[in-house]
This record gives sequence, C-alpha cells and structure tokens, in this order.
Amino acid sequence: METSSPRSVAALPKAHLHLHFTGSMRHSTLVELAAGHGVHLPPALTDEWPPQLSGTDERGWFRFQRLYDIARSVLRTPADVGRLLRETAEDERAEGSGWLEIQVDPSGYANRFGGLTATVELILSAATAAAAATGVGIGIIVAANRTRHPLDARTLARLAAQYAGQGVVGFGLSSDERRAPASDFIQAFRIAERAGLLLAPHGGELIGPASVASCLDDLHADRIGHGVRAVEDPLLVKRLAADGVTCEVCPASNVALGVAAGPRDVPLRAFVEAGVPVALGADDPLLFGRRLAAQYLIARDAHGFSDAELAALARTSVRSSAAPPQVRARLLAAIERWLSAPALHLPRTAVVPPPPDRRTAQPCRGGRA
Repeated sequence: METSSPRSVAALPKAHLHLHFTGSMRHSTLVELAAGHGVHLPPALTDEWPPQLSGTDERGWFRFQRLYDIARSVLRTPADVGRLLRETAEDERAEGSGWLEIQVDPSGYANRFGGLTATVELILSAATAAAAATGVGIGIIVAANRTRHPLDARTLARLAAQYAGQGVVGFGLSSDERRAPASDFIQAFRIAERAGLLLAPHGGELIGPASVASCLDDLHADRIGHGVRAVEDPLLVKRLAADGVTCEVCPASNVALGVAAGPRDVPLRAFVEAGVPVALGADDPLLFGRRLAAQYLIARDAHGFSDAELAALARTSVRSSAAPPQVRARLLAAIERWLSAPALHLPRTAVVPPPPDRRTAQPCRGGRA
C-alpha cells in the first residue's frame, strides 16, 4: 500500500520578510571570518552553538547583545558584506524564497565602511550582485534601533528616503521594546512614510498588545515585526484582521526567546483563523539555528497546517512584500503549481524522516541588524 507524503516546504515558493542582516549569516561563515580577521569567538558561538540565552532579564539581554555584536564584528571588508548577502541569497533560494527583505541598521557598520551613506551604498551594491547571481530578488529595509536617540532614527529615515526606489523598500524599528516606546519615533516614520517606503516596525514581542497598537496608531505600520502578543487583546486582533496588517511571525525565534513556551504556543493558528495576515520569518538563523523552511515545518507539525494552508501563508508573504509586480506574479503562479502538483506517494512501510529537532531554550534578543 501507499500513503501520501506532504509536499516539500522547501520547494514551496515564498517571500521572506523578516530577516536581520548579521543574523542571516551562515554559522560556518562566522567561524571562518572570525579566524581570518583574528576575532575570538566565545564557546556560545562555537562549541555551544546555537547559544542558550534568556529573554526575561537584563543580564540575559546583555549577553545576547554581546554575542550579536561579536558576530557583527567579523564583517570587516566589502568582500565580507558581499559574501554574506550572496550566501544568504543562496540559502534563501534553497529554502524556496524568491524574494527577500532584509533589515539592516547601517549605524552598526558605518565606522568600518566610510559612513552611513557609503555603508548603504555598499549593501545595495552587494544585494544587487547577490540577486543577479542567485535569481532571488532582494529589498533592503533600513531599521532604526530603539536603544538609540530618536534623532538617529530620523537621520536613518532621511537616508532610507534618499534611496527609496533604488533598492531600499522599507523602514523599520528593532531592538528591545522595553527601552523606548514607538511614539518616540513618530517623526522618523513620517519621513519614511512621505517617501513611500513600507513601514515595518517591531512590536508585540517582548511586551504586550499596547506595543502593537502604538505601532499602528503612532507609526502607521504596514506590517508588524512579530506582533504575537496582540493575541492577548481580541479587539486588537480584530483590528489587525480588518485593516489587513501583516504580522511577521517567527515561530522558532518566539520559542527560543521565551515569548512562547513551545511551538504550539505560538499564536499562529489563532491569527490565521481570526483573519490576520501572517508571513513567516526566520528572524536570526545565526543565533537560533533555523532558516525559513523550518518555520513552515513548525506550522505543519505543531499547528496542523495542510498544504493548502501553507500555500496560503506563502501567498500572504508575497502579497505583503514590496516585491515588484512581475516578481509577485511569478511567485504566486509558482505557488499554485506547487499546490496543484501531486503529493509524493511512499510505501506505507517507508519511514519519513522527522523534522529537525526543535530547541526549547529561552534566549533573548538585542538590537540587531
């Protein structure tokens, strides 16, 4: 006898809307670049990788930020930046992603690469080369950091606006929500809004629904990075659904950071059933050890999503993106082909390999891009 096997989630065409720049690096590349540049990596980034962290206290936050800063420090030359984006695009292609929006705070690299403008131009050039080499379209989201002064965010917003339509597709706000409210960054987001950039701040991850509401009311968010704590306020969930604001849900990250106790506790099914648009993201694979396809496996294995429901998630990722119309059309057509293709048939005695083991540690996240 034969039994149907689910379609490959890595073969499902999709867009990736929530990925941080340094956090997209391959672990092997981190180790190699560190050796080449004489950067000492602690055991948490070598023998103990992925690191075990805590997201519930300041000490854990500081440790995560320190590890992220160490990882960022291995990017020393333009060639390193080019390698990171090329390898990231290669990994995206292998995961089924045909369009990537990657977040970066140029402030973290400006001293190394000749200033903010030179850094953005370097990243845009590297993204263009990576896209040409792999066929994966890449848009840049310039992200301000909540731990820095709002004036810095305005500077970044003006810089993002300068390159709107030239590879920069959006403006974001990342780092610890507990450090500064979204309302502090209203003026920066108005600059980005006037430039026609997609507005994608983080909210509703480390603190509750009020953070999401502020992103909507104060920042006029088109998408919310994470947003999962909105589930604590049913009226806010209804608003997200009614307004069609996409939440970039990152299941593996939510579990690792302690936002959710386990994969089944990520409110993915609750959001979808309430009509909230959801795009799955990997957040920081360098720290969490899981890329994009693994997030779709979590949806399938922990939440019982059928292939049709996974295809709907992929459609949402494409429709919520800033991808050019021709890229959207191509990916949406490819999703339909994936869904219409017959599922694999295996002998009933065959053993289907299990999904990758899921870590349930409780790391935390610092400002990262």
